[in-house]
Amino acid sequence: MGKIRDLSYDDMLLAELVDERSEIIPIISDDDDEVIEQFNVPDTLPILPIRNTVLFPGVVIPITVGRDKSLKLIREIFKKDKIIGVTSQIDPDTEDPASTDLYKTGTIAQIVRILEMPDKSTSVIIQGKKRFEIEQILSEDPYFTAKINVLSDVKPEERDKEYSAIISSLRDFSLRIIKLSSNIPPEATFAVKNITNPTFLVNFIASNSDAKLEERQELLEINEIKKRATKLLEYLVREFQMLELKNEVQTKVKTNLDQQQREFLLNQQMKTIQDELGGSPVDQEVQELKEKATKKKWPESIAKAFKK
Repeated sequence: MGKIRDLSYDDMLLAELVDERSEIIPIISDDDDEVIEQFNVPDTLPILPIRNTVLFPGVVIPITVGRDKSLKLIREIFKKDKIIGVTSQIDPDTEDPASTDLYKTGTIAQIVRILEMPDKSTSVIIQGKKRFEIEQILSEDPYFTAKINVLSDVKPEERDKEYSAIISSLRDFSLRIIKLSSNIPPEATFAVKNITNPTFLVNFIASNSDAKLEERQELLEINEIKKRATKLLEYLVREFQMLELKNEVQTKVKTNLDQQQREFLLNQQMKTIQDELGGSPVDQEVQELKEKATKKKWPESIAKAFKK
């Protein structure tokens, strides 16, 4: 989305997903590199802290805004240039973060839409543009404002075969993870297959990765795209191996459980058949021997041995 339209396809799709309260997968924008590079950024920005999420350039995500400071920031800036700085909280559980509770590296974002939800919560769709670093916090009230420095991505040469192989591996492992995981919507497969811009693909996968918050933050702080992609691939390989192991364990447990169930059912069926036939053949034979023993006259020691 080079310009914000009144109602774009991505906007409608995100709005529909948010309204349905379904699992949200960040949707990559169709901005190209030149549009992002030409995006003008002021030296001073209002800063929006977010929890459990790391925003990457080129990615569109919906976030729920609940704090009074954050709501005031969003509503004021939406009426102006819609440009904010987004940084992640170091500890997601901190309710009222101070400047020291925020990571210094974040992403400049454009507010795409504000959605007032039926449950009276507010969701905001934002689009990442460029990475930045906080140079100085200027104020904390009514919301954070900071002096920033824009960070530039260092991209590999177009003919870098190793980088191409890394990108191909990222795509491959992402598709495998989506197939193994029950928590990722199938729409993610379509997105991964159709993203052609390598930088966007790296950022999109990083945004969706199951890596820890601090690991995704580490990816954001890496200036060289090739190094970011390599580090991300390490996380994906680990995630894939964990999912494979998890599925193997679940399959074994299910197989063992099925075997126990089969044995239990067979025993129950055998018992039912035996009852219908007048009891177990073994029980019948024992009863016949007991009846015959009552007619025998033998020493007491032999009788005890027989009963035993």
